[in-house]
Amino acid sequence: MCEMTDVLEHPERWECVTCGHEWERTPEPEAPAGQRVVKDAHGNVLADGDLVMLIKDLPLKGSSQVLKGGTKSKPIRLVDGDHEITCKLNGISIGLKACFVKKV
Repeated sequence: MCEMTDVLEHPERWECVTCGHEWERTPEPEAPAGQRVVKDAHGNVLADGDLVMLIKDLPLKGSSQVLKGGTKSKPIRLVDGDHEITCKLNGISIGLKACFVKKV
């Protein structure tokens, strides 16, 4: 096996850019059926009851209010849909995408 770190990704195989060696891609382990994995902006897995912090300022849609980066939430709840997280920030119940938060 090639030990180079500079590789090309193909749908069914890997290829070393330096020597041209090719090898099969191993399938990534899938989550059990019905259970989805939600990760924060830094790749940490989130679960119900975790505390999160905003990583950047977010304007509230339909309002002139802005949620400041660094604001900590109350315990979160994971939900299905476009926004994976529901929680309370500054006393406001809100839906957030996981890419805008980090686990505390």
